[in-house]
Amino acid sequence: MSENSERLAHGYSHDTRGDGATVVKRFQGPDADGRRATERAALTALAGLLPVPALLAAPDGALIMAHLPGTHGQDLIAAGHAETVLRRCGELLRELQAVDVRAVFPQAAAGTVLVHGDYGPNNMLFDPAAILDWEWAHPGEPVEDLAWCEWIVRYHHPDAAQALDALFDGYGDRPAWTARHAAMLRTCHAIAGVFAADAATVEHWQRRIAVTAAWLC
Repeated sequence: MSENSERLAHGYSHDTRGDGATVVKRFQGPDADGRRATERAALTALAGLLPVPALLAAPDGALIMAHLPGTHGQDLIAAGHAETVLRRCGELLRELQAVDVRAVFPQAAAGTVLVHGDYGPNNMLFDPAAILDWEWAHPGEPVEDLAWCEWIVRYHHPDAAQALDALFDGYGDRPAWTARHAAMLRTCHAIAGVFAADAATVEHWQRRIAVTAAWLC
């Protein structure tokens, strides 16, 4: 990476820097090695199957990927394009779930699908599209990523929540609110559990859990 590298605006949890040609993601926090291994496996297995960054190298503690030219989903929502972004999120999620989960997790149980684990406009580029940040990927239920995409919008972009119909239209299904709500809470609790040794982070997620639990529909 060149000396002109800059920390990327949407790299919240890690030291993620780019120079316009490559992106270097240095993993931080609990189980950083395990999350790096998961993302490395996902990017390797999904190349050519889904729009994901090309993995160039995997030095200790980091991954080096090719820079992608798309516009970040959260920036597009802030610019007033929530409906277009969310419809595409739904469409891409269908493509993601059509991939055999065993391509990434060979021992996955029958009936599970590939779950990104932090799916939403926060980890997507558009025009051209790409799905980023695969460190939380795992086998799971189809509702997980759909519900989490909805959670990202409700929690971080409440003014865009009226555009959520486009997410379900793009996906082609709208599971019951009870199933989606339960999935949101499970993911919140799972993230809080990962950071159980960090009292401040756990408190932060407990507040988010309380807000999420209070949503009625």
